Formats: sequence, structure tokens, C-alpha cells
Amino acid sequence: MNNELWEKCVEFHGHECPGLAIGYKVSEAVKNKLNLKFSKDEEIVCVTENDACCVDAVQFITGCSMGKGNLVYRGTGKMAFSFFKRKTGENLRIVLKPFKGDMDRKERMNYILNADIDDLFEFKKPNFQLPEKARLFNSVVCEVCGETAPEHKMRLMDGKKVCLDCFQDYNRGF
Repeated sequence: MNNELWEKCVEFHGHECPGLAIGYKVSEAVKNKLNLKFSKDEEIVCVTENDACCVDAVQFITGCSMGKGNLVYRGTGKMAFSFFKRKTGENLRIVLKPFKGDMDRKERMNYILNADIDDLFEFKKPNFQLPEKARLFNSVVCEVCGETAPEHKMRLMDGKKVCLDCFQDYNRGF
């Protein structure tokens, strides 16, 4: 384990915890299995299925971030991460295996940090395609609140262009 990298992850995240340790080990696993380097742009894409502490370590170590468009949130709630290399088409889904036995937070974190990646994770193929590259959209002013949003997030309501916050959906309960 690279103690210096772990400490930098802790500093970035704000505290040490089992969740951050999971993200650290996910990053270690994908770097090992796909020979990844830090992603300066969108060479690597990570689809995370959770929004927990682990995502901070993945972001810090792999260079995948929401702002660059190469960290995509897919809210299944699973402790699963799918990585894609755009240039080669290689991909890998990493899923945390269930823990066995009772451990307190500190014991669990230490177990995760020191365990072999093959003991922690299942390695599979993603069950979805590589997301398209991030696109730029025109901004549109909401005719209700006056705030701007990208055009693909706008709706028409009563003949006005409105943002998602102002839009009142009509679905009759279905």
C-alpha cells in the first residue's frame, strides 16, 4: 500500500473511513487490471453506481471527475464501478464482495486497505455501453425564475421555456 497516496486521499476527502478505503482499493485494482494512468481528459471513463465516500478516492487517484465528464453517476446504489478506456475499448466492472464477519469501522478500514484486490472484488464486464463524450450545450434562460440551464434540461410549460426546478410535471400518479 502506498501510504503517501492514502494520506493524500484522506486529506482530499476530509477523514479516513472504510468507504474511502474501498475507493482507494478500487483505484488500485483498475490501475493494475487495465494498466491505467491518471486521466487528464476523457481517456478513461468511470461509471460509479453510488455516491458514497469511495467516489472521492476514485476521483482523486484516477482523474475521473464530474467536471471533466468522465465520472458518470448511475444511481443503482451498488458498490460497483465500471471503467472504460476510450482509445482501446477495454473495460472492467469492479463490484465489492460482501464482507464476512463483524468488524468495527477501524478494523474494516484496515482489512480493506490490506486485503488482496481479488479477495475484495468481483471483476466483470460492464452491462452497459461506454457513455458518449461530454458535450457542450447552449444555455437557456428560464422564463419563470430567470436562471439559466442547458437546453437539454429545459421543458415547455404553458408555452414557456422552464428549468427542471420550475417545471410542474403532469403524470396523474403514474
